[in-house]
Amino acid sequence: MTQEPISLADALASFSDLWSPRIVTTVNDYDVRVAKVEGEHLWHVHDDTDEFFLVLDGELRIALREAAGEREVVLPKGSVFTVPRGTEHKPIAPTGASILLLEPTGTSTVGDRHEEIPAHVDATTGHALF
Repeated sequence: MTQEPISLADALASFSDLWSPRIVTTVNDYDVRVAKVEGEHLWHVHDDTDEFFLVLDGELRIALREAAGEREVVLPKGSVFTVPRGTEHKPIAPTGASILLLEPTGTSTVGDRHEEIPAHVDATTGHALF
């Protein structure tokens, strides 16, 4: 981990892969990740952790399957949302977005339970930034 400031714009400019988060720093036992997203991710669940989203650019939609039924939240640029642990969800960015995620180190981008992983989804625990 660097002891120097990190520009999120520079971090995002350093890669082009979609749905493939880069770890920009860590806070205690959590990764701070940035990702470029476009189109649909996949339905998945994180059994043991919440998932925090901050939209840096564009718009992100998150479809949720909850006890009361399905719903979708819309996050414009500058918005935050936390998906509670155990909630099935699917991020969607019809026109593309840049996001920041806060997750425990080692958390898989496709959760603990998920649909079949499409070829465009990088199912990892995040890549080193540079």
